[in-house]
Amino acid sequence: MRRPLCLCQSASFSLISGATPRHCSHPSQFCNPVLTRSSLDASTTIPTVAGPVGAIRASVDEKALNEKLAPELGITEGVTEDGHHTADGLVIPTEEEKSTLRRVAGKMPASCYYLCAVEFAERASYYGCFQVYKNFIRAPLPPDGNGTGATAPGSEYTAGALGQGSVVATAMTEAFKFLAYALPIYFGWLADTKYGRFKMICWGVAICGVAHVIMIISALPPVLQSGHAIDMLSIGAAQFKPNISPTVIDQSPHKIAHVITDKNGEKVIVDPEESINSVMLWFYLLINIGACFGIPTTYLAKLVGYWAAYLIPTILYLLLPPLLWYLNPRLVKQPPGGSDLGNVFKVLGDIFAHGGLKRIGRKGFWEIGKPSVRKAAGSTKVYSYNDQFVNDVRRTFQACGIFMFSPIWMINDGGLGAAANALTAGMDTNGLPNDLLDNLNSVSIVLMVPIMNHVIYPLLRRRGIKWGPISRMTFGFALGTIGSLGYPILQYYVYKTSPCGWNATTCAEIVPKGEVSVSSVSYAWYAVPVIVTAISEIFVNVTAYGIAYSRAPKNMKGLVSSLNLFMTAISAAIGLATAPAISDPYLIWAFAGPTIAGAVMTVIFWFTFRDIDKEEFVLSSDFAELKKDSDRESDEERAPQPKTIDEKS
Repeated sequence: MRRPLCLCQSASFSLISGATPRHCSHPSQFCNPVLTRSSLDASTTIPTVAGPVGAIRASVDEKALNEKLAPELGITEGVTEDGHHTADGLVIPTEEEKSTLRRVAGKMPASCYYLCAVEFAERASYYGCFQVYKNFIRAPLPPDGNGTGATAPGSEYTAGALGQGSVVATAMTEAFKFLAYALPIYFGWLADTKYGRFKMICWGVAICGVAHVIMIISALPPVLQSGHAIDMLSIGAAQFKPNISPTVIDQSPHKIAHVITDKNGEKVIVDPEESINSVMLWFYLLINIGACFGIPTTYLAKLVGYWAAYLIPTILYLLLPPLLWYLNPRLVKQPPGGSDLGNVFKVLGDIFAHGGLKRIGRKGFWEIGKPSVRKAAGSTKVYSYNDQFVNDVRRTFQACGIFMFSPIWMINDGGLGAAANALTAGMDTNGLPNDLLDNLNSVSIVLMVPIMNHVIYPLLRRRGIKWGPISRMTFGFALGTIGSLGYPILQYYVYKTSPCGWNATTCAEIVPKGEVSVSSVSYAWYAVPVIVTAISEIFVNVTAYGIAYSRAPKNMKGLVSSLNLFMTAISAAIGLATAPAISDPYLIWAFAGPTIAGAVMTVIFWFTFRDIDKEEFVLSSDFAELKKDSDRESDEERAPQPKTIDEKS
């Protein structure tokens, strides 16, 4: 095995990578253990020079992903005429430039956006079904309907099928969410260790496809039943979801910050964090365009029946197999390399074996576990990891701490369990489906993402304002808390004006048929908290994708991504535990309690993690392993073949 070359560099270069510098033979330079041949592979980085941005961006991105790494190619480090350090043609910004130059998002390869289209089709099928699932369970078959769950035109009744009530509807929908967001921990680990992300994505697509077909059949009038196929849908989604966002980020050719000159002659920094944030905004946009398909499925459930509502997502789902087949040879993939999870436990074991218990939460806790520190203390142990890995573990635990603040915000973003569905069941919908305005969540995000990506964030960058990940998430948490105030206020007025008072949710079952059974509070008011809390997702969820990828060791990215998703499972578990309270007359506090908790958690979050905004963005990946299938085949062809002996000669 060839020993990776060590890149001698300046101290400012070391600060970019986030690594601890070591002195090398050259005066005033250091040796960086992160930016080696493996991390500055020409097949995954941009060989940029300080020239016109048009010449760079038009020719570099795809070319950088397609280049073959020659075995004899070395890592080149040099200095430009104006004194800038370079690495493989990348012009590294100085400390002064990092604080003064405008940062820009680099151009991404087309494969990123094709993967966003994959996410769109999967989420359209997922949300198209999930959006109508609550009423399918909660409400009975409408007495004026056609027996498929639909109602008569203009009816005040809601679409329904099983008539199990709010408690059971909450329990089943939250159990579905729990499976969809807890199982990714297992599937993310499998992708890291054995099968790879792309293969796990394909398996999830296959399972979800079978689930969609079963759901259509189970919703036909002759066999209208419980619809347990949605459990299979959650299993397929659990295989798909933790692996798709890391695969999108894997495609990014922007691995380290570097200086270019744009078409106007301005020197700017191509920032990996801004590049990833930009493409993940489009990723999240496509998620929510897919989620908008809950609008037609909601109408189909009310006007035609549940079989038709499940048919549309299934048709969209058929886009996935050919799209994945097309992308397979064109994607840059991280091969399974065994999980780093075992080494994480070894690091923790070393720390706690040497007094770490007394240092929890204090400075120096992670230093104890570094191999260099242990060897300096006289240890003769052979370590399978280095000091940088311990830094990665520290960053991973920080990421997990950040994620732990999400469940309360998630509850505020849409209400606890089926509480919001119960709230709207007592409002004056004027003949509209009572779950229709839930789709404003996705519509609001679809409208806001382009504004953020093309107006707000570029404006901040032009003014030199760095809005760090913790600041963005804090703003999102605060916005979610403010928006969620609308739910308990609306519920109070629904109780106050309902013909059934504190039994507003089930009033249609109490009053005689034909009499008014809803509050005079207009359903339109429900749009206010839905829109405000939806916008908060842009600042929380999109930022969390980048944190999960950048702060995880290379062989734990699927697992850490799944830990981010697991926060949704925790919020679902809270919904399950509180399901008995999601009924009249307790709905006001079902909304108010999480809102109060969210306000407190937002303040704690900011003061706990605000220093992370000062850190330089670092991608802890072995970029030499990120290759297309065609590149791997070429590498194998170039490898020297074993000589054979002709026994006849």
